[in-house]
Amino acid sequence: MKFSEQWLREWVSPQLATQALADQITMAGLEVDAVESVAAIFEGVVVAEVLEKIQHPDADKLSVCRVDDGSGEPVQVVCGAPNVAVGQRVPFARVGAVLPGDFKIRKAKLRGQESRGMICSASELGLEEETSPGILELPASAPVGEDFRAWLGLDDHTIEVDLTPNRGDCLSVKGMAREVGVLNRLPVAGPDIAPVAATHDGTFAVRVEDPEHCPRYIGRLIKGVDVTAETPLWMVERLRRSGIRSIDPVVDVTNYVMLELGQPLHAFDCANLHGAVIVRLAREGERLVLLDGQEVTLADTTLVIADERGPLAIAGVMGGEHSGVNAETRDIFLESAFFAPLAVAGQARNYGLHTDASHRFERGVDPLLAREAAERATALLLEITGGEPGPLVEVASGEHLPGERQVRLRAARLEQGLSKALPADEVTDILERLGMAVKADALGWSAAAPSWRFDIAIEEDLIEEVARIHGYNRLPVRRPAARLALRPDHESRTPLARLRRQMVARGYQEAVTYSFVAPELQKALLPEAVSPVLANPISADLSVMRASLFPGLVRALQHNLNRQQTRVRLFETGLIFRGELDDLQQLPMLGALVCGSRDPEGWAAGRDGVDFFDLKGDLESLLAMGGEPEAWRFEPATHSALHPGQCARILHRGEEAGWIGTLHPAVRAQLGLKMDAVLFEVRLDALTHGRVPAFTPLSRFPEVRRDLAFLVDEDLPVQALLDTIQGQAGEWLTESRLFDVYRGKGVAEGRKSVALGLTWQHPSRTLNDEEINQLVDAIVTESRQHLGAELRG
Repeated sequence: MKFSEQWLREWVSPQLATQALADQITMAGLEVDAVESVAAIFEGVVVAEVLEKIQHPDADKLSVCRVDDGSGEPVQVVCGAPNVAVGQRVPFARVGAVLPGDFKIRKAKLRGQESRGMICSASELGLEEETSPGILELPASAPVGEDFRAWLGLDDHTIEVDLTPNRGDCLSVKGMAREVGVLNRLPVAGPDIAPVAATHDGTFAVRVEDPEHCPRYIGRLIKGVDVTAETPLWMVERLRRSGIRSIDPVVDVTNYVMLELGQPLHAFDCANLHGAVIVRLAREGERLVLLDGQEVTLADTTLVIADERGPLAIAGVMGGEHSGVNAETRDIFLESAFFAPLAVAGQARNYGLHTDASHRFERGVDPLLAREAAERATALLLEITGGEPGPLVEVASGEHLPGERQVRLRAARLEQGLSKALPADEVTDILERLGMAVKADALGWSAAAPSWRFDIAIEEDLIEEVARIHGYNRLPVRRPAARLALRPDHESRTPLARLRRQMVARGYQEAVTYSFVAPELQKALLPEAVSPVLANPISADLSVMRASLFPGLVRALQHNLNRQQTRVRLFETGLIFRGELDDLQQLPMLGALVCGSRDPEGWAAGRDGVDFFDLKGDLESLLAMGGEPEAWRFEPATHSALHPGQCARILHRGEEAGWIGTLHPAVRAQLGLKMDAVLFEVRLDALTHGRVPAFTPLSRFPEVRRDLAFLVDEDLPVQALLDTIQGQAGEWLTESRLFDVYRGKGVAEGRKSVALGLTWQHPSRTLNDEEINQLVDAIVTESRQHLGAELRG
């Protein structure tokens, strides 16, 4: 909610400076986001009247004007604005004036003609951000010679308040004035709103077919309005200072009343209404062109305002283009209604809309306000556009209107909640100043919530109201006292924080990406993936939940490469989502991506790029932190996002736990990436699982090592050989290490030499050669029989 401080002070004006007033509003629970001046700083500008205008003799686009600035002697000025005319009242910067941007006005000659001053446009005075097409025309009532800044009240501030959804009652100057009045114990004095007498009997029939969603509907027929009339400058300024652009007097009045009282209104062109005005649910397949030009297909859950021919507006959201007011309009039907919050909630978002009206109706508008707002709007319309008002037509359903809410507040519960006992008279006074009817008794109070406070329903709501009006800063500050047990430390689990620190220690930076990704990116990486699609995404490229961490990491890589960051090392932890909503799996994962050079740039560093084994080494450092690296295995496999020859499935205790590999060349080309990237993701529940560390006594006896070189088929995984060795080497084998793989001279084509170092050690005695030889023979025999391996000579 954005409003003018001067406008607020017309309702209630505490003896507080602007910043003090903003601080007070914030401390009352209505956070002030910004306080800004309504106009840039300037001086020396007065109201003047154009007395004469002649064509500049040496310039087609310039005029030589004489203006009366109230000094007693006409002043000559050269003006290039196309809309300057004799008889206009205009803002005039005298010689010596200083305009925004520290622009000083001096005497000058323009194409040989003397100019002593400048007739100003709105943008030159800082009243518009975009360049104005001409000078600012003032009403004929503007006093010549008056200081323009003082006359227009530009020494003012806009106060922008960020309201929580439960405080829809403050989405108006009236609502904010109520709050300020309560906080400062001041009366609130708004404009005098009297019923407007009808001058004709004409009405428009109204039929409410859905009273549950529209318990009150008020309308009035106003004939003979002049839509071409000019909206008064004071109203245009108040709208501008509230962030709303002036359009035409009818729209301006409805917007003004909405800002002033909090009741959205709408005006229909009677020439485009047929039969009766009907409030009903839309019928399946009905279409409506909205005021913004967008054509929508209406759902059968949408409340609409219609006539006998079809929908005219989405109730409480936006009117239709064909029934709206235009320059040809002569008769209007003014609508002021109460729509139940649930009838409007979500409707605007369903159609990709968000309007000031829907913002208010979703949060709740005072159900007793519709008649008052209609009378106020009628009076303003008659004042500006003229016309003949008819009688108000009201259709109301008492059983569906919100009833009185009685809320009980116990004195003991209030003291417990505030940690402070307040005098009963003060509590009663606070509740009454908030507009509640209060009855006090020995145990507490019974309060009837006012019609504009939809958020007061339970005892805690009243406690909050008393606390904020009494003053949060006046409540005692106490430290909570509690017996807190130490959090258990499960030694068999690796904390996520340790995994993160390990990745950072290995040169990675943590990325935090959205849990939703672009559908085309996810399809490129995971064409078979199924994950939920968002009904109302924040943007089209963030519309599906991620089925893997890969899309987010690849998007982050693109972002960095596009900014000349060629060495990228990222990791991320988070949930992935697989399946439809009714059978959704949410799995915590850890993923990482590397791209670019292996080492940071430096005189002693090489220029080799990272490869599969660099990332595998980083991953294995994480796997080792659980204390059971033997529980993990890597096996060749294929994945849609990864290079077929540089890809492995990660297994934990025989079950799939993740993937590692180089980004598929086809995917890389599709995404426009010019560099290779290697990435992995692994399930966090498996990664954090480990075993409790246990001490094993060190053997005092010597180790025995044997080095074996096997000739095996080229496509045989080394892991198969290691598994065979592990099964035959006995319980005293302490280490098996691969130290060489050779292909070339002396090794047949299609074969490779794999050299392994095997170490045995007995905990209580020295192993002899005979025992070791038996184990080596068993290894060689088993490897020959099952793997076709031969010892290399």
